[in-house]
Amino acid sequence: MQKSVILFLLLILFATLLLAYNTLSINGLNEAQFVYRTAPDSLNAYFRDSFAFSLAYRNFNFGMKFIADLPKYSTEQAELVDELSPNHLELGWKELYASYSKDAFSIHAGTTEESFGNGLTFRSYKDIEFDEDHRIDGFVFKYDDAYAVKALYGAIESPENIGKYDLAYGADFLSPIAYGIRLGASALTYRTLGATVYNQRDVFASRVQVAWSNLDAYGEYANSETYKQVGLSTGFGSAIYANADYNLGKLQLGAAYKKYEDFQYRLHDLATANYHSETLSDALATGLDEEGWQARGTLSITSSLSLYADYAEAWDSPKTKQMNDLYTSLDWIVDSTTMGIAYSQVEKADDVNRYWQKESTPALSFGLPVFGKPVFVKADFMISEKQIYAVTGKHYEPKIQSDLSIGKLAISLGAQSNWADFEAVIDSRYWAFMEAKYPIASHSDLVIFGGKEAGGKVCRNGVCRYVSAFEGLKVELSTRF
Repeated sequence: MQKSVILFLLLILFATLLLAYNTLSINGLNEAQFVYRTAPDSLNAYFRDSFAFSLAYRNFNFGMKFIADLPKYSTEQAELVDELSPNHLELGWKELYASYSKDAFSIHAGTTEESFGNGLTFRSYKDIEFDEDHRIDGFVFKYDDAYAVKALYGAIESPENIGKYDLAYGADFLSPIAYGIRLGASALTYRTLGATVYNQRDVFASRVQVAWSNLDAYGEYANSETYKQVGLSTGFGSAIYANADYNLGKLQLGAAYKKYEDFQYRLHDLATANYHSETLSDALATGLDEEGWQARGTLSITSSLSLYADYAEAWDSPKTKQMNDLYTSLDWIVDSTTMGIAYSQVEKADDVNRYWQKESTPALSFGLPVFGKPVFVKADFMISEKQIYAVTGKHYEPKIQSDLSIGKLAISLGAQSNWADFEAVIDSRYWAFMEAKYPIASHSDLVIFGGKEAGGKVCRNGVCRYVSAFEGLKVELSTRF
């Protein structure tokens, strides 16, 4: 904290000395959120504020962000606050960075967002949906001209050992070899803190990118080797991912293939190769043992009517776990009037645990001007079927949401329910909410949410989690300067 305060004061002094120059640019953002939950825990009120600013002067950039979580609010079902403890309160300068760039060369120090290729081997990022920070703090050197070179060395706080750090360092190289074709290679070492010393994972990868008039293609292969505390090799992992899109005018086709074996760690982002970002199993992350393919296509039937279809399958090596993912839609757009129908289905099976589930969701959406104001409505009706051993179950989850604008005011209204069967429609659970957004000034937006959200499964970056239900009030104020 003391070092952060000193750096903050130095930046303020630096900005003051440069105020006379017209090339100095200062930008900032403050986001405040107050949440009141009617939940069965000991604390119902949460407050969060983040204040960020950046300075840009000629080739230099500086940035800082102060974050206060009083306490930290979690959306996960397993992380409700039973009793408030010091670990739930967090505040301080969480993001600090400085960078310099000139021509093709740049250097960045501090909090870093970076990736090698499409993120198969390395990606330092912040997961907004799951509220997880996977960004490293360190140094990144770049040269981006005919050849592109990256080198980095940094640290990230260990999730198991708070206050101690894991290490990551590596390099990435990308070079053109022919018209529209580039080859790349990368190497990464990721060292995670064990009981007393660091475990180590070495990753090496190569990739090819093709960009021609009608074809965009990408392919990457990576392998990894892990070491434990005694320094002996304990396992090998590999990953293959390929994707291609081809344009035939009114018809666009796409396909993808993946194969991951023991290739799961924190600092990367594996492609799921399906429309809904689903994992092979809700209980497992993508990368442990998974193979699959995806095919998709878009057909422009007329200038206003288009058809989209996407289908994917995945399985593990013994084929005891299998999954398929389907999405198809028909959309019609004329001026400010839109209409669409869609159908999605996700089916998963686990023969070892004798588990099967299928979620089928037909949906209807339309948008049109009402009294000169745009109104958008979407309704879907999910049918969930499950079988665990000999026990079967089935329920329905209808949902409807409407978005409309009245001048500067944007309003969203929604309702959702859960029916065990059609005969229990009246007695079933219902959730309803309203959210309003209004620009109270040219640089400030106010968002107010009130009501209930059902929660449920959310899949992101090869991981599926169950978000807790919410009932209460949220007030958010965002100010830019």
